[in-house]
Amino acid sequence: MSRINPWGAVRSLALRTPPWSSPRSGRIAAQGACISPISPRRGLADDTTFTRPPYPGHHYDGMSPPSPPPDTELELPAIDRESMVETWAPNFLNAEALAALEEAGTAQVTYDDTEGLKFERPERPGQHAQLQDRYHPVVDQVTKMLMQDGKLSKAQRHMSFILNYLRTTSPKPNPLRPLVPGSPPVEQLPMNPLAYLTAAIDSVAPLIRIRGLKGAAGGGQALELPEPLPVRARRRIAIQWIIDVVERKRSSGSGRTQFATRFGQEILAVVEGRSVVWERRALAHKQGTAARANLNHPAVAPRKKL
Repeated sequence: MSRINPWGAVRSLALRTPPWSSPRSGRIAAQGACISPISPRRGLADDTTFTRPPYPGHHYDGMSPPSPPPDTELELPAIDRESMVETWAPNFLNAEALAALEEAGTAQVTYDDTEGLKFERPERPGQHAQLQDRYHPVVDQVTKMLMQDGKLSKAQRHMSFILNYLRTTSPKPNPLRPLVPGSPPVEQLPMNPLAYLTAAIDSVAPLIRIRGLKGAAGGGQALELPEPLPVRARRRIAIQWIIDVVERKRSSGSGRTQFATRFGQEILAVVEGRSVVWERRALAHKQGTAARANLNHPAVAPRKKL
């Protein structure tokens, strides 16, 4: 039975580090000497013998730690730089990669934007365009007017059902109440629900409105004057008329799609000339025609110089 050596036990439980891993030998390793890596294995033996020399030309006797002579010059192996250059295989993939690198070096376009797309890429908004401009203007305006209590998602769902209804209904033309000039034929409207909705709204949109000039008629009465409307204001009045008619209609069933169905039915009635919105448009134009005489009123007409 061997005698227990406390210093040997401590030495045996420690990680054995070979002498070539010291900071001084690290300088030798950086110079190109052939050095073995450190073994992470823990040993329980208390021997400190080394069987591999830390540097070429040194023979370790196992008693004293190795130290290189001060004036020792190590012979570094010659490095072949040409053998380290990566060679390309002669195939078409590497040829395309080299061509792409050359194009990138000359600041040329190396990719195609439309590759892999089923449809054409949409146009980017302009410098002063807003994010909402990517939607159809009529669809966006109708959706915002259908919104109540800030519930935009609900209005968008109604708009989706309305377009789906217009896509599946075919109107009958009415020669007495034709659509606005420039609209597609009535038989082709279901193929384009956006044009369907736009033609119906623009056809019943009034061209003018009555503006009251307070106190100009005398006796505290307002003077009615006709005023032309821009496109967006005309559409807003027509959409409001359609919504008023839809809200007074009764639903034929139940469900969250009933409002969208009633709105689509009213659009169909407008295209076929059966809606009462046509009468409101005719009344607005009649009042505007009668109010044209007030444009010669002294309060409005410019005074002639004597």
